[in-house]
Amino acid sequence: MTPANGAPAPAAESVPPEVESEADAFRRQVDDLVSKTDVLEKRVKEVVDFYDGKKHGSGGRKGGGGGRHGAYSRGMPDLMRQFGVLLKEITSHKDAWPFLKPVDVVTLHIPDYHKIITQPMDFSTIQKKMERKDGTCYTNVREICSDVRLIFANAMKYNDDQNVVHLMAKSLLEKFEEKWLHFLPKVESEEKRQKEEESKGVAATNTSREVAIAKLAKDTDDELNQINRKLEELRKMVVHRCRKMTTDEKRKLGAGICHLSPDDLNKALEIVAQDNPSFQTKAEEVDLDMDAQSETTLWRLKFFVREALERQANVASGKMDENAKRKREICNALAKTASKRIKKQP
Repeated sequence: MTPANGAPAPAAESVPPEVESEADAFRRQVDDLVSKTDVLEKRVKEVVDFYDGKKHGSGGRKGGGGGRHGAYSRGMPDLMRQFGVLLKEITSHKDAWPFLKPVDVVTLHIPDYHKIITQPMDFSTIQKKMERKDGTCYTNVREICSDVRLIFANAMKYNDDQNVVHLMAKSLLEKFEEKWLHFLPKVESEEKRQKEEESKGVAATNTSREVAIAKLAKDTDDELNQINRKLEELRKMVVHRCRKMTTDEKRKLGAGICHLSPDDLNKALEIVAQDNPSFQTKAEEVDLDMDAQSETTLWRLKFFVREALERQANVASGKMDENAKRKREICNALAKTASKRIKKQP
């Protein structure tokens, strides 16, 4: 599907406010479910690693669970110091400034922040907890890692996915996860060594750990089932509310697809393939019959193409924010987000 050479890309169609608002609501619900699924995926890995480690005779701590046993043994403090260097690399990034200190809800005019974010976190709070000498300090690196993830999860939860703070948080989280993957073998090695020390005389600890893992597995399974039910409910709602697309809308949609970048075109074809497994997305020439697509597929394509073309237009017109300008826009975006939420409240 290649447009005629030199043919201008069609302008992105306007969408009725009520349709766009409803679509945004669905998108937020799906994003929320995806975030919850990411958390559950890590829990599943923890359960699998536990039983896999037990099967191979390592006491069920292969991959580690971030337990407190042996937290102050020889290796863990050194690991924390090394992890501190990793954190400094993240906090030194040019996009890290919104996350360095606690959110100032007064200055930013976001009075609803603490109603939405029930567990605030920032890098200065993490640093203070790392430096404590009492029983409230971190006892292992995984606890610090969890709080770092919480910082970015909070930012993405409070700000919608088009907000610059959300995008900065998402980008920094990806950088952190990449660094964590390189650091993780050291953590696993130290946890394994600690477990070998404990296994010499603490059989009861293993039993307690297994009970905790069994409960974690059951709770995770229950939450996954809830997410599956919610996704099915959303799917049925979307299908039910999709009106039949007109012939003219299909024609404009096809023209829009022809002007997508190669990457976005592949993503659009994958949307079609999700509802039609026999559809060949990798063929040199793709014959996409709009009339043969389900209404659900057509509407998913419509919203995807609209956003992709807007994004391409922004890049083409050179809409690149400068660092000084970005900070001002971020504050304005936060205030605008809060204002919208307040207006929606009865």
